[in-house]
Amino acid sequence: MNDTLRLALAQHDFPVGALARNADKILNLVEQAKAAGAEVLLFPELALSGYPPEDLLLRPGFLADCERTLAEIAAKVEGITVVLPSPRAVGAVVFNAANIIQDGTVTAVYHKQELPNYAVFDERRYFAADADPCTFTVKGITLGVIICEDVWFAEPIAQCVAAGAQLVLVPNASPFEHGKTAQRDRLLSERVRETGTAIAYLNTVGGQDEVVFDGSSVLADADGGIHANAECFAEHLLLADFEPASGTFRKVEWPDERDESFESLAYRAMVRGIRDYCGKNGFKKTLLGLSGGVDSSLVLALAVDALGADNVTAVRLPSRYTADLSNDLAEDQAGKLGVALETIAIEAPFKGFLEALAPSFAGLPADVTEENLQSRCRGTLMMALANKKGGLLLTTGNKSEYAVGYATIYGDMCGGYAPIKDLYKTEVYAVCAWRNRQGDGEVIPQAVIDRAPSAELRENQTDQDSLPPYALLDAILKASIDHERTPQEIIADLTPQWPDHDVAHETARMLRLVRISEWKRRQAAPGPKLSRRAFGRERRYPISSGYGA
Repeated sequence: MNDTLRLALAQHDFPVGALARNADKILNLVEQAKAAGAEVLLFPELALSGYPPEDLLLRPGFLADCERTLAEIAAKVEGITVVLPSPRAVGAVVFNAANIIQDGTVTAVYHKQELPNYAVFDERRYFAADADPCTFTVKGITLGVIICEDVWFAEPIAQCVAAGAQLVLVPNASPFEHGKTAQRDRLLSERVRETGTAIAYLNTVGGQDEVVFDGSSVLADADGGIHANAECFAEHLLLADFEPASGTFRKVEWPDERDESFESLAYRAMVRGIRDYCGKNGFKKTLLGLSGGVDSSLVLALAVDALGADNVTAVRLPSRYTADLSNDLAEDQAGKLGVALETIAIEAPFKGFLEALAPSFAGLPADVTEENLQSRCRGTLMMALANKKGGLLLTTGNKSEYAVGYATIYGDMCGGYAPIKDLYKTEVYAVCAWRNRQGDGEVIPQAVIDRAPSAELRENQTDQDSLPPYALLDAILKASIDHERTPQEIIADLTPQWPDHDVAHETARMLRLVRISEWKRRQAAPGPKLSRRAFGRERRYPISSGYGA
């Protein structure tokens, strides 16, 4: 008698709302798993509907379609046990469920117990919690199932083990953020120590609006051994044999992740985000303004890696203040990557605006208004090109700029997707350096990385005219935004590291800019979450607020 159980984990992307396409993909993966000898096939959290379906879950018709599609899938499943998560309506109550399908029918259903309602999650808006465990048997081996957030608590998995589970399956939709894989490993190790039971942790993969799921599925043996996680941001039908006597796994088909550096994971998350946002919204081509600066250079490299050079157009938009070096560097990078480069000078529309506004501006000195007009000329021209050519306009602002409002609303913030909006400026440089080390040449010219950043909206302008050094700025921002530290704590921590700067003054000044720029961020294009606190659905601060800390 074969005393092992072959397990298949579908680390795949299941787009939100695409029920028919997801059903076809699910059934195809069922056949692949059977052909590979798998006896159990696990799908990610809410694979049928995609995650997160958000207010689609408030539509009775959508829930009914999910139930109908589930029944159609179940009727076609033979010769393998399938664990397929989906939304499940029971009267007026909706559960985040995992359906156990055996011999053409749903034989058991598990309802998620712990509903996350923090960061990007708001499951309590849609789902009810349950309290009962779920186990099922395959080849005489008892398996349990819990869902995602459940594994962060001791009770749900303990219930499974008390009910006889020798192996616990955990389908997930856990978004990527820096440091998450190590955190998951520690968590699984803790659960194994508590229960003495093996765990198979499957995470979905792919970009969905403002989040990117990294996959990074992992196996934990009953003796506490944690296997290397699966390749991140890539679709795989993972295979492993489970030996119930020892509670251990043997990998059969399991490509391991080889580079878990922040730069590698962040870069691949942004590439996946661009590719999936375009694919799921019907865009085959993208375009962006290429300034010769480091931010747009990184976005160009990301877009090319995501979609291919033939599907990316770069546009230079020089003004009276644009340095020759900027034009040269933009041309150099476009050439390196094989990207079409267009040039549209903004002098004519800029002069037109100035002439139209001259009577109203009479007697008033030039200031940031004229600078913003140049950016808005660029935004208008880029949106016109996107409309005419049917491409998605990518914005090129980073998290440091968005944090303090160093970006022009209706100008350089114009666009449909913001790939680097959760990447601080210092991280932009680190990711650029990483990309240039990947063996296919210097795709981001070193001169771009080395030059002082500038918006080039007035003569001899640099970012540091208005902002502290980016290393100091980012330290202030990370402490406040990502870790919710008080101004007093930030000042105490950073003052010894920056003795030549008035850290107290810069902290107060920068945090004020963060507060008064919330209205801009509310109107910013979506972009992929990379950090602990990304702007957008994860960080919901009031626009109008009297709180000054």
